[in-house]
Amino acid sequence: MLDLDIPATEDSADLGPWFHNLHLPDGRQTAPEHRFGDFPRTKWEEIEGFLPEDLSGKRALDIGCNAGFYSFELAKRGAEVVGIDTDPHYLRQAAWAAERMGLPNVTFRQCQIYDLQRTDEHFDIVLFMGVFYHLRYPLLALDIVARTGVETMIFQTLTADTGEEGGEPVPPFDFDERDRLTDRNFPFMAFIEGRFSDDPTNWFTPNHAAVCALLRSAGFRIEGRPGHEIYLCRQDASATVWPRDEAEFEAATGRPFQRR
Repeated sequence: MLDLDIPATEDSADLGPWFHNLHLPDGRQTAPEHRFGDFPRTKWEEIEGFLPEDLSGKRALDIGCNAGFYSFELAKRGAEVVGIDTDPHYLRQAAWAAERMGLPNVTFRQCQIYDLQRTDEHFDIVLFMGVFYHLRYPLLALDIVARTGVETMIFQTLTADTGEEGGEPVPPFDFDERDRLTDRNFPFMAFIEGRFSDDPTNWFTPNHAAVCALLRSAGFRIEGRPGHEIYLCRQDASATVWPRDEAEFEAATGRPFQRR
């Protein structure tokens, strides 16, 4: 369990404010007046049917775990779960809630997604939800996640459009055809220099086509769409993106790229 100063309290309000509305074993909820409703339970209901009911023997990673809602749901299915986040406030909430949930198979760590490059751990299942657009180095993060040898990934991100069509690979084109880059269906990511939704950590917002292209570039195959802006991905053994950029990855991370 995370070594943080967790208040010896039974009142979840002492650890507020909460972004995750956890349903505690005694019937209480941590954020019953959430502006998004029963969040993130509503998101979980979209993706839960795309994951096995029995995850015994599987290792799972919850990136940007916040107060641990998804981590707890995976642990209830039998997985050994690691939840990571950068915010000690949320991690205190997660550690406090884990004690009340009685789930010894979930642990939490305070770290960046980029810190995964320093571990040789393998994860069978990764939940990568609501984090991508907060990253200043998004494609590097995807490559680092791919290095964990993940078999199944549920990926969700805020997108720059509401479109769901297209997303197929763009055929090669020439230098003098740059007008194609301005086509609304061409993969692009909007860069947010100032604040978006009053949050200084919002950086890149891809359109749907870019999400598909980025996932393919990192060696993932999209196999399903559990919901709006949610992608079910599998590691694509036939992907040929490596070793093209192995040297660049090693220069950026200090470690060679090798899927586990």
